Amino acid sequence: MPAPSPWFNLLVSTTNLPGASGLLAPDTGMGAVTLRVADLDAMIRYYRDGVTLDLLSHDGPVAVLGRGTTPLVILQHAPELKHASPRSAGLFHTAVLFDDQAALAAAVYSVATRYPGTFTGSADHLVSQAFYFDDPEGNGVELYWDRDRTEWSWTHGSVEMATLFLDPNAFLQEHLTEQGMATDASGPRLGDAVVGHVHLSVGDIASAREFYVDRLGFETTATFGPQALFVSAGGYHHHMAMNTWKSAGAGRRQLALGLGRVEIVVPGADDVGELGERMAHFGVAARDDGRALEFDDPWDNVVQVRSAG
Repeated sequence: MPAPSPWFNLLVSTTNLPGASGLLAPDTGMGAVTLRVADLDAMIRYYRDGVTLDLLSHDGPVAVLGRGTTPLVILQHAPELKHASPRSAGLFHTAVLFDDQAALAAAVYSVATRYPGTFTGSADHLVSQAFYFDDPEGNGVELYWDRDRTEWSWTHGSVEMATLFLDPNAFLQEHLTEQGMATDASGPRLGDAVVGHVHLSVGDIASAREFYVDRLGFETTATFGPQALFVSAGGYHHHMAMNTWKSAGAGRRQLALGLGRVEIVVPGADDVGELGERMAHFGVAARDDGRALEFDDPWDNVVQVRSAG
């Protein structure tokens, strides 16, 4: 869900704080987001029947949803856990990026039709068009489409972004097709979709910048005063964002429902190894299962980095 006008008249700088040798690879992207959930069946229905993801696997307490063979959301059944405080650190939203406006319209129509009470807002950010929802357990969800990068307005190394009114009904009237209206749990789905970015709630921006930029190796692409930070690899508007709009001063998270893990995908095993060395240099502990590295950010949000292979 959007906070009040976080993007309004925002100029996004491509200036990066650490040296070039400390950057994530330009073609780094986001992988699946893991959520701990109380009602697994209800959450499967929301992401499958509403958001129009496919149920890729369901093995006991774990369900994986995505598009094609690409996982986007992993649901872990944890009914013994309680919901976190609304002012704690954790997930602000998972942003699902669709490859065209017709596919986005189909997903928005599906959620709005089947789960109308979960819609929280929409906006045109100049570089993208976005629709916001809360899933049945309060996890934020953004469904969006990016304009081509050639349409982004760059001035002196900055790209202009804003929060402009986007009428959801007008968007659907223009882009919803008969095939999109017919999308249901049995498919077929329109277009492709990936996790485009992940937005976190954190306790303070200075600590977020130190971890995600100075150490992990993202580039700073935008700041909103002391309240929000946007970061990316390869000149994208943002792969991750952190804000304090509801969570200022939050400490380390307790084990609770909600965010379980954020996954970052780098091109190859060498990139994982280099990151491990860099994080070790900064004294950041890593868990290594031989395929991926896991780190805890300053609020105990788990960040896993794996190679695309």
